[in-house]
Amino acid sequence: MWFALMGLLMFCLNYIFAYRAQIYITSALSAIAFSSMLWMNILNARLFFGIRAGPRVYAGASLGIVGILVVFGPMIAEVSYSEGVLFGSIIAVTGALMASFGNMASQAAQSEKLPVVQSNAWSMLYGALFTATAAVLLGHQFTFEWSASYVLSLLYLTVFGSVIAFGAYLTLLGRVGAHRAGYSTVMFPIVALILSMLFEGLLPTPSIIGGFGLVLAGNLLVLRAR
Repeated sequence: MWFALMGLLMFCLNYIFAYRAQIYITSALSAIAFSSMLWMNILNARLFFGIRAGPRVYAGASLGIVGILVVFGPMIAEVSYSEGVLFGSIIAVTGALMASFGNMASQAAQSEKLPVVQSNAWSMLYGALFTATAAVLLGHQFTFEWSASYVLSLLYLTVFGSVIAFGAYLTLLGRVGAHRAGYSTVMFPIVALILSMLFEGLLPTPSIIGGFGLVLAGNLLVLRAR
């Protein structure tokens, strides 16, 4: 039951909503919407498990969200707001909420001593089956490209972006709790920008540097919280 629930929430609905939102909004708005999972985890951990976050966690979470807003502020200012943008933002936040519920399911499964690696594998299998079913019902075609770049990128996403990444994240979640592990969603876009600076020539601006500082300060507060 836990594996199926994690698969549905974390590896199916989460991704369907996230990718659907990208049709209507920019990656900057999507990153901000998904970072709201940090507060969702704090509230859901209190609701489902009675875990009360301390002042450091609240302060760190606030700094993290402000840091993300500062980093992506210039990009957001260029967005032309419309009904499509509002609709896409709602979809993105809904995807973050599904991921947060999936985090709660994972924490519940780990509280029953279910191992992370096996839980991850079975949940991804269920998620793949649910997503494939949704794709068929929505009339999408299954395609595969036999080019080296496509196959290598798929292998990278499979090994590093899925098996290792989720194994590490869910292990962290089991050790420190979903209310603190959720801070990693604030770190995702920061890591993406660092990689963009290294490989795509993105120049560090005052807003990026200032936002980095706020996010890292928030991270220290969250990790040092009892």
